[in-house]
Amino acid sequence: MEMSICKTLLFPLLTIALFISLPQTSRAATNEAYTNFVKTKCNVTTYISLCEKTLIPYASSVKTNSTRLCKAALDVTIKASKNASSTVSTLRKQKGITRIEASIIKDCIEDVKDAVYELKQAVEAMKHLGDKDKAFQLSNAKTYASAVITDADSCTEGFSGREVNPTVKEMINSSMANITKLASNALALINHLY
Repeated sequence: MEMSICKTLLFPLLTIALFISLPQTSRAATNEAYTNFVKTKCNVTTYISLCEKTLIPYASSVKTNSTRLCKAALDVTIKASKNASSTVSTLRKQKGITRIEASIIKDCIEDVKDAVYELKQAVEAMKHLGDKDKAFQLSNAKTYASAVITDADSCTEGFSGREVNPTVKEMINSSMANITKLASNALALINHLY
C-alpha cells in the first residue's frame, strides 16, 4: 500500500516540477534568441564589440524589433553624449585652463549640446516610421545621426594647430571618440533597417 501511495504522489510531483521548469527553460531560450538578434544586427556596424556591449543589455526590451534596436542605439548615444558634456564642462572649471583651452571647451560644449539635440530628433523621427512619410522620417533619422558624428569631429578639430594641455586634449578626444563610435553604430543600424 505504501508503494501505491508513493507512485500516486510521485507522478503529480514530477509533473509539477517539469511544468515549473519549462517556462524558465523557455524564457532562457527566448532571451538567448533576443541576444543573438542583437549580435546579428551588430555585425553591420563598424564597432561590433562596442555595439554588442552597449546593446545586449537592451535585448529583452528590443526582442527582435529592428526599429527598437535603432532607438536603443540612439538612446545609448544620447547618454554617452550627456556624459561627455559633463566631462567637458568639468574641464572648463579646472584651474590652470588657458583662454584658448576655455574657448575650445566652450565650443565643444556647444557641439555636444547640438549632438544631443540631433540624437533626440533622430529618436523622434524613428517614432514616425509607421506614418505615411516613412521614407522622409527614415531620411531624417539618418541625417540627424550623421550630424552627431560631424559635431564630435568639430569639437576635436578645435585643437588643430593650438597649444593645449595634453590631458585636456586626451579627455575631450576620448569622449568625442566614444560619441563618434556609438553614433556610427546607430547610423549603421538605421541604414540597414529596411
